Amino acid sequence: MEPAEKRQVRVTLLGQPYTLLARGEPREVELLAQQVDEIMHEISRRMPNADSTRVAVLTCLHLADRLRDLERHVQSLRDRINRKSEELGLLLDQAIESDEK
Repeated sequence: MEPAEKRQVRVTLLGQPYTLLARGEPREVELLAQQVDEIMHEISRRMPNADSTRVAVLTCLHLADRLRDLERHVQSLRDRINRKSEELGLLLDQAIESDEK
């Protein structure tokens, strides 16, 4: 399968226009940029004297924190699925054994 062709997508982050090259749907990139822009504006409102670089770094840290929380949640779900799979496997084995008797 060939990789999707990159397209130019125009977005605005903290009042600055950017042209990005992205694969896939441009609308997805626009929506992601809009979410990042909202976070940047919120941080900027809380820290009115912060320059755009500081706002960008704090936004990255905020998003990294969200990612870490989601990764932990996904791992917790995987652990639960594995435990349930083992339990179901044991129950299935027991059912097969009792059926064979």
